[in-house]
Amino acid sequence: MPVAVIPFKQKNPKTRLSCVLSQSEREEFAKAMMLDVVATVKDAMCRPVILGTEPFESDDLVQVAMPEKGLSDALNEYLSCALDSVLIIMADIPLADEASVRRVIATQSDLSIVPGRGGGTNVIFIRDPAKFRVDYYGGSFAKHMKIAADAGLSVEVIDSFRLHTDIDEKEDLPELLIHGKGKSRAYLEEKGFTLISDKGRTVVERKQ
Repeated sequence: MPVAVIPFKQKNPKTRLSCVLSQSEREEFAKAMMLDVVATVKDAMCRPVILGTEPFESDDLVQVAMPEKGLSDALNEYLSCALDSVLIIMADIPLADEASVRRVIATQSDLSIVPGRGGGTNVIFIRDPAKFRVDYYGGSFAKHMKIAADAGLSVEVIDSFRLHTDIDEKEDLPELLIHGKGKSRAYLEEKGFTLISDKGRTVVERKQ
């Protein structure tokens, strides 16, 4: 069973959503998105492990502390000790569903990668973690492709709307309200967010 490692920042996350959510609301929303991702990887028969900056209350989730040295170093330390194949999936892609995750882990290549927007990396599946290292931020998709090539590893690049769509800004929220089904969509609705049409484009409005 693949391990699904989910990096998660609990304190003051998603600062670009400060225009519509307070810090405490952003923390609750980030946790709701993470729990949606956890539920999805479980449905896809992966074992979730939270790589977190802070511990949080949970009876059924394995948690690993992320040291101060940063995300890439923390993940590479985990990969160096992993005994099974590893799926690294970001905590802010709540549209992920069982079918899209199963497609990633079903690859016949050494790795499968789902690019994020702006040259990032939203998901990586690594069949043999000892042969690969990650390097996030600053155009990570291109860096991961080069790392794989230098290591002689085959890569399948997967185009997936549900795994490509991360939620970072107010402009991303309509996608969640339109296509989402989990805790994070319910949280936005609970906080009064609704969809409206603005000059032909669907945007969100928060009712006071």
